[in-house]
Amino acid sequence: MSASSEARNRAPKARVSAFKEIRRHYELYLFLLPTLLYYLIFHYGPMYGVQIAFRDYLGALGIWGSPWVGLEHFKRFFNSTFFWPLLTNTVALSLLNLVFGFPVPVIFALMLNQMRPGRYRKMVQTISYAPHFISTVVFVGIIFIFTSPSTGIVNILLDALGGKRIYFMGSVPWFRPVYVISDIWQETGWGAIIYLATLAGINPELYEAATIDGASKLQRILHIDVPGILPTVTVLLILRTGTIMSIGFEKAFLMQTPLNLDMSEIISTYVYKVGLVGAQFSFGAAVGVFNSVVNLIMIAVVNRVASSLGETSLW
Repeated sequence: MSASSEARNRAPKARVSAFKEIRRHYELYLFLLPTLLYYLIFHYGPMYGVQIAFRDYLGALGIWGSPWVGLEHFKRFFNSTFFWPLLTNTVALSLLNLVFGFPVPVIFALMLNQMRPGRYRKMVQTISYAPHFISTVVFVGIIFIFTSPSTGIVNILLDALGGKRIYFMGSVPWFRPVYVISDIWQETGWGAIIYLATLAGINPELYEAATIDGASKLQRILHIDVPGILPTVTVLLILRTGTIMSIGFEKAFLMQTPLNLDMSEIISTYVYKVGLVGAQFSFGAAVGVFNSVVNLIMIAVVNRVASSLGETSLW
């Protein structure tokens, strides 16, 4: 029997065995069903409307009735005077948030893991988690209050230390630092949860053996905790890099003022203003498609690099 015929015979057997496995563990697949339905209905289903990026969409004609224009909206965006400022602002803000914001939850989890279980550790965890549950609107309002040039606590401290008061939300150079620092404040505790769960799964015998061998606390962190947490860090870094062009719309939009617009205007806020407020639905969809394609390319490249450097990757 030839190799090709053997492969054809194995394929039906593989399908039958897979079907048997599904029937045997059908309860587990029922648990997956709500999640699958969610993604099919709310993520894959709406992709039907992506075609308006290639049409001159008119509500009266509908999606299929609107005339096809091909890449016209993409060319308009690439040739506009807004393209490079928007791209620069988006990438710069996202990279700063990635470089300074991503390592902080990892470091915080490593430090928290060294604390003895007790009331103080629970208090630290609760305080660090709390900002994540504040709505974006309220959180940005807190930022405006804290950075107010007249009554803000930040400027009061600056004044007490002999510095000059700064109008943070009205200053172009200060928009990115305020955004990144406030994001670290809001997400550090919540982001550390998954790392703490990973650290909790490390075999305690490793710590006991290291202690017997005379390893210091720092050495135990470097040689036990860090290698144990590294696969999780790698996967989350790949996922985070895949959203480098999709930095949060709500927060950036709410932090915008007429004085900092030159640096606070990013692709997501531009899509909202042009596509929804300006009713240019096809043009806004084209900008959104460009954003998604860049994210897809980024996650594929980073995953490829991660798989070539080590054994941890998404696929």
